[in-house]
Amino acid sequence: MSDPGEATGIDAPNIDAAWALRVAAARGESTPLSIRGWLRLSRRVAMLVALIVIFVPLHYLFRIVAYGSPFPMWFLRYAAWVSGARVKVEGTHLKRDVFYVANHVSWMDILSLAGACGTAFVAKAELEKAPVVGWLAGMNRTVYVKREHRLGVAEQINALKEALADNWAVTVFPEGTTTDGQSLLPFKTSMLSVLEPPPPGVLVQPVLLDYGQVAEWIGWIGEEGGLNNAKRVLARKGTFELRIRFLEPFSPADYVGRKAIGVESRKRIEEALIEALGKPLRNFAHDVPPVRYSAQKPSVPDDTAV
Repeated sequence: MSDPGEATGIDAPNIDAAWALRVAAARGESTPLSIRGWLRLSRRVAMLVALIVIFVPLHYLFRIVAYGSPFPMWFLRYAAWVSGARVKVEGTHLKRDVFYVANHVSWMDILSLAGACGTAFVAKAELEKAPVVGWLAGMNRTVYVKREHRLGVAEQINALKEALADNWAVTVFPEGTTTDGQSLLPFKTSMLSVLEPPPPGVLVQPVLLDYGQVAEWIGWIGEEGGLNNAKRVLARKGTFELRIRFLEPFSPADYVGRKAIGVESRKRIEEALIEALGKPLRNFAHDVPPVRYSAQKPSVPDDTAV
């Protein structure tokens, strides 16, 4: 029998056992690691720490003489590589005055996408206070948005303008959460309010993040905690391919309002994802309250029917 780790990245006696661990993780259970898994995890964590030790001082030294430091992009690029991602870029991405709209599968999306094109990200304000992650996000000049602050749209637009001037590119994940790479949630268009009205000259470019079948095994879904997901991903056997496909950009000025911009972006990403998978998308199997998404419950036979 072939090693299931070759396909799943999980040390398990067979595919069924590997899938049982995957399902348990989605239920919020801690994933046990083999000795080899712990060794891979330790090695990758040590390499990530080494990258921080190298690139963070270089970043701050560079900032003494100039503003646009390239070191966050380089750090994130190598961090994605150390974590197992082998990124392949398809299509041509705009380098400035662009608002990327992407599907969302993993925290690896941020490492890989920023490492590929140097984009900053729009994120919820709570991330700014998160230990370590908030600091790294700030170093990459993340734009923080208070979703409940409905009166601050003008302020958010100004923040976007400043981010585009500093970074040339900003990315948002309007699904509001990570999925399994086989589904696409409704887009929460409040995150696109910064484009209403759009700053002059800014284009929207949809982006497909395609992990192929590996998405099933690394996606951060259900009740799984962030630490357990990071542990699972960093302990995986081997590497995996991540294709970043930059789709055709469009002008947000051609669409009336954020909802129309979201519909057009989602349509293009959905078409590209179906093409990449070679099959229809499936319904996401977990409830996502922030976007008011409720998973379809399996029908139960009515024993009283005659």
